[in-house]
Amino acid sequence: MDGHRMFELAQALATAKSTRDLPAALRLLHPDMTLETPAFGTTAHGLAENERALTRFFATFPDYHVELDGHADDGESLICWGTARLTMTGNRFGAEPNGRRASIPVYIVFTFADDLIASERFVFDLAELCAQSGVSTDAVRTRLFGSTSTAGVR
Repeated sequence: MDGHRMFELAQALATAKSTRDLPAALRLLHPDMTLETPAFGTTAHGLAENERALTRFFATFPDYHVELDGHADDGESLICWGTARLTMTGNRFGAEPNGRRASIPVYIVFTFADDLIASERFVFDLAELCAQSGVSTDAVRTRLFGSTSTAGVR
């Protein structure tokens, strides 16, 4: 797939997610789609898991908006970088956020199959999101990953 088409698909997905248009987002995804978000420690496989993951994400960040500022490809994969603006709501992460909108740098790696997005790895700094949202990074990491204790680590 050529780089122009890859970016078209990525931009269409960014637009669908920024408008919380779940059906439009799902139409861009391959049936075997894998969505990986390392900051949250989550991976969703297939359309049903991706639908659940996006539904939960939109509930937690109802004003999510991403702008893709640049991209590069190698003919097989595409990397985009930009800024996500989002307000953390609720207590999904074990802490009550301050209600302020965060602005965080992101980069996203995509792969493709059958003229659809086959995988997305959405990367951002969890500590920065927590700091701007007024929640403890330690509390969020504990909720997401269990104990963050380093006792016994040398």
